[in-house]
Amino acid sequence: MTTTRPADDAMRDCIEECSSCHDICVETAAHCLAMGGKHAEALHVRLLIDCAEICQTSANFMLRRSDLHPHTCAACAAVCERCAQDCERFSDDPEMRSCAEACRSCAESCRRMASMARAA
Repeated sequence: MTTTRPADDAMRDCIEECSSCHDICVETAAHCLAMGGKHAEALHVRLLIDCAEICQTSANFMLRRSDLHPHTCAACAAVCERCAQDCERFSDDPEMRSCAEACRSCAESCRRMASMARAA
């Protein structure tokens, strides 16, 4: 029987958070383009795509156990936090609220992962 260490569990959780956030941001970008108007502002859509990309990159770094993953996790946390704040402008839209929640959750997970690596 193989036992996993808490760091392994935290990394697995963070990979899942990043993958989920990636998917939600891509779906939300498509939603925003379909909605048009303020939803489809270039800065907003670009931020959603940036968030999706950094989430995917961060997950990939962790999947291959790159020793640079704390850097991508720290960047991911910052981008996710900004994306969450921007999505919250659309508080009357359930899809935007869902995206903001996913981004906040991913940001927190990535912050934990980056700080665990610095403490090790």
